[in-house]
Amino acid sequence: MSFEKPEDWANAEARNSVELRIKASGIQWHPRRYHKRPSAAATAFDILVGIASGLWLVLRHRITVVHARSYVSAVMALALKKLTGARFLFDMRGFWADERVDGGLWPREGRMYRVAKWFERKFLLNADHVISLTQAAVREMEKFPYLAGHMPPVTVIPTCADLSRFKPLPVTREGFVLGYVGSAGTWYEFDAAVACFAELLRQKPDARFLIINRNEHEYIRERLLAGGVSLDVVELRPATHAEVPQQIARMHAGVFFIKPLFSKQASAPTKLGEFLGCGIPCLANSGVGDMAEILEGEQVGIALNDFTPDTLRQGLTRLLKLVETDGIQERCVAAAHKHFSLTEGVARYAQVYARLTEPQ
Repeated sequence: MSFEKPEDWANAEARNSVELRIKASGIQWHPRRYHKRPSAAATAFDILVGIASGLWLVLRHRITVVHARSYVSAVMALALKKLTGARFLFDMRGFWADERVDGGLWPREGRMYRVAKWFERKFLLNADHVISLTQAAVREMEKFPYLAGHMPPVTVIPTCADLSRFKPLPVTREGFVLGYVGSAGTWYEFDAAVACFAELLRQKPDARFLIINRNEHEYIRERLLAGGVSLDVVELRPATHAEVPQQIARMHAGVFFIKPLFSKQASAPTKLGEFLGCGIPCLANSGVGDMAEILEGEQVGIALNDFTPDTLRQGLTRLLKLVETDGIQERCVAAAHKHFSLTEGVARYAQVYARLTEPQ
């Protein structure tokens, strides 16, 4: 069951494509309309629709497990658990309420945040199983006072990459290419990435900056110029998801910095798995999920603790040495398969479903 925005639903070609893929996988899809305004009332209405529709589906199909992705759907799933006795799988994805605060959408002292955290407590105390994107988030949850002695079973399944597509490709590289893929705003420290490339130019004057981004080109150009980087040494281009592996293959190393906020301890950036799957080492930062442990522990990248000029310079120097290390491509690919394999993610979900469908 999903809640679809009217503008997305109006795209008949995309909708039919999704419907055919879902049907071919043996899944019965029950779409409902998503309502946006007024915000609180619209969400409450969608929750009631979800509970009513879900109750009908559970009773009709004798469903024994209700799997909810993130918080709003978890309200529906928790209600269905209480009404029918179905087991509740809370796929929390991350600390959603704290993301709203860290993103500047809610004040931490506000009523919406308090309500969301109250629900979070109910979800965690009533869940039969929890899915977390990172081990770092699990460590945080273990500190929650109300979970002392009541910690639910948790399985860590990061946002996975399709490593059958994101893999090393034969491409001719020229000079040294530093790569950036994806969004540059909100959660990202893009100015630090620009400063990193400016330092790279001092060490390798023939370096180029390849930036793959869909719709923030004006902002990116503005920040590049503000950071003293000439647009002549930058290639800024969009790419479809199918084209991204070919573009990553042109890079010698990747760079991205995410704001190390509390909510980001539960974040598993998909781009890390995609870079590594393509055999590309990365320069990133600590304080974001398990990213630093993977980069430094597997020796496939560098994780910085801050973004000062000295730290950026030292990190970049280490990255350049790492790129020249024998077997670095193979090590990156092995780390991607170990931590971000879609096949492994599916297997872990299957194990969770098997446990939840055992007779009570």
